Amino acid sequence: MDPAVLREDMVDSLEHEAKAALDTERVALAMRDVPREPFVGDERVAYADRATEIDGTTVLAPSTAARLLDALDAREGHSILVVGAGVGYTAAVLAEIAGTENVHAVDIDRNMVYTARRNLSETGYGGVLVDCRDGSRGFPEYGPFDRILVEAAAIRPPRALLDQLAEGGRLVMPIGTGGQTLTVLDPDGAAVERICPVAFRPLLVEGQQPGRLERNRTEREEREFAERDAQRRTGWEREWIDWERGR
Repeated sequence: MDPAVLREDMVDSLEHEAKAALDTERVALAMRDVPREPFVGDERVAYADRATEIDGTTVLAPSTAARLLDALDAREGHSILVVGAGVGYTAAVLAEIAGTENVHAVDIDRNMVYTARRNLSETGYGGVLVDCRDGSRGFPEYGPFDRILVEAAAIRPPRALLDQLAEGGRLVMPIGTGGQTLTVLDPDGAAVERICPVAFRPLLVEGQQPGRLERNRTEREEREFAERDAQRRTGWEREWIDWERGR
């Protein structure tokens, strides 16, 4: 079947009252324009409403992507940061809304950065800047941002990301570790709106490598392990923290 027809059917389904995943006309129009199959690689998978794994990263189900984009409320001309570029699909939809040169994306996985760059270039969104860096630190060289979208979960929004929000800006991300809630936050870190329960992978920080067999610690766990270890030590030993303990 023609991918354009599949794309229309996908968006029509997301707008259906039963799913209630897509309410914003700007997002619907952009999702109708941006092809998913170049990012996913298989038409049958691209337009099915389910998540899929590519090179160790999760490509969001269309309904999940739609909820994120709806919550972000991006507008034409907005400066946008995507934390967790993945295969680049979300950044492409945002580029369709805000303008290619206004969208920036980061990912801690260098391989995914290359993948996102290639996919964006091949679909006409090569102007999106994708860089390899610790997403919890944002992209200060290009801030402040009107909108920041974080496609990974944390117990609280990273301070650096809040600092890079423009006045009146909004940050959208899953908040929580076990039970997560898709949350809209203001530059002060206050929850403006709690959207729905979600299940995302934890936000990785510098030094954590995706794809390792063992589970990566979250930033909160690193801090708690360090504090516990420090409390067990005395004297000069308190200066030394065994970060590998308990991995």
